[in-house]
Amino acid sequence: MKPAYSRIAGTGRCLPEKILTNADLEKMVNTTDEWICSRTGIERRHIVAENETNLDLCEKAACNAMQAADVAAKDIDLVIVGTTTPDQIFPNMGCLLQRRLGIHACTAFSLEAACTGFIYALDIADKFIRSGSAKCALIVGGETLSRMTDWTDRSTCVLFGDGAGAVVLQASDEAGVLSTHLHADGQYADLLYFPSGVSKGFDDMKSGKDFIRMSGNEVFKVAVTKLGEIVTETLQANNMTADKLDWLIPHQANLRIIEATARKLKLPMERVILTVRDHGNTSTASVPMALDVAVRDGRIQRGQTLLLEAFGAGFTWGAALIRY
Repeated sequence: MKPAYSRIAGTGRCLPEKILTNADLEKMVNTTDEWICSRTGIERRHIVAENETNLDLCEKAACNAMQAADVAAKDIDLVIVGTTTPDQIFPNMGCLLQRRLGIHACTAFSLEAACTGFIYALDIADKFIRSGSAKCALIVGGETLSRMTDWTDRSTCVLFGDGAGAVVLQASDEAGVLSTHLHADGQYADLLYFPSGVSKGFDDMKSGKDFIRMSGNEVFKVAVTKLGEIVTETLQANNMTADKLDWLIPHQANLRIIEATARKLKLPMERVILTVRDHGNTSTASVPMALDVAVRDGRIQRGQTLLLEAFGAGFTWGAALIRY
């Protein structure tokens, strides 16, 4: 019996309609378009409406991916949602999405690995399929970071946006997911974090305590180092050199970090998928959304080799080598 592999059968994304530009932020905090662009590469980001939630975004992204893969709810036998901003503590976002989509009785859960959540979910789904425990997995990364952002803090509010991205992963005779590589190191927990939670208790948002906190320079240094290490690890594990890659699809956090990773690979920026300018940092949604953008505009073609990578709070970091 031939071993089962997994391959990406379809991709999808959803962005809120509301756009917040750098010019808009100039009216809100002491910042400028030039300052934001020069330090992050971000020009605009999408923000959910008052009555819109993460689940709404995940549902639309999932439907688009399922349509692209030509699968129905009855075909899905695994649902994984990566997110740090669930609609509810429980039921988990996987179950909530299951209900929205009319998927019944299969394994469904969510996981929290910050910006690396989609890569973690992809790794888990690939192992489910390789083991024979699933044949068709729906993987979604969705965030509404605007709901936990301090819009008076110019060091963080310029960075984040909302959105969701999804893929359908199916069993295949040929390998699509070639390898996945995951890491974490909690010693860096105090460099990027949200201060409270259910067990610790929530501070009043108006107190100025319950918002994302980040030591930007320190995060940048560690991110560049760890992403450089993991792309090398991934290529070595596959006996591959960077020139064999067709596309790098990085976490869309900061243009300078992306450029540093491309330099490490000696990869021209023309072979890097960039959406950070238009989306900002959407955490675990950023990699699947960037993938969907490039699939739908025709840059990514079947048979090409893709390197996906991400880095997030925890710190967590991960990479996946994909033959699309």
